[in-house]
Amino acid sequence: MNRIKNLLPYIVIIIVVILMRTFIITPVKVDGSSMVPTLKNNDILLLKKYDKDYKYGDIVILKYGKANLVKRIIGVPGDSVRITNGILYINEKEIEDPYSKITNNFNLSDYGYNKIPKDYYFVMGDNRTASSDSRIIGLIKKSDILGTTNFRIFPFSSIGKVK
Repeated sequence: MNRIKNLLPYIVIIIVVILMRTFIITPVKVDGSSMVPTLKNNDILLLKKYDKDYKYGDIVILKYGKANLVKRIIGVPGDSVRITNGILYINEKEIEDPYSKITNNFNLSDYGYNKIPKDYYFVMGDNRTASSDSRIIGLIKKSDILGTTNFRIFPFSSIGKVK
């Protein structure tokens, strides 16, 4: 009985860690260069699984096939999206976006949508010339988004909030 009492705190810690990783927060690794300069290959971020209120500019982790991709939300349900001559337009309003300057022209209507449907999102990487994003893989279902991230834990020299 005394042995079980001694093990109980460790068992509780293990259960709490498992529950936190499953439902609240977990580390994720950036694989590739699609989010450069914001994020770099092998950066480790904290994924907030509980954050399901996605808005323009959020960095999200999404499930695509067997891979997890890191992208930025550019359009939310009900938005029209286009990039013309390096300028991003959301609902025909010019949006300040430093990464669109290097982006080829794009129009959501070219893909058969006038507006992003309910429960779908348009995502892009910050490195627009090297990103497999909604321009290639299509709109992303809300159910395929695992959560948001805005905190880097590795490399230690860059630890902190992602801007």
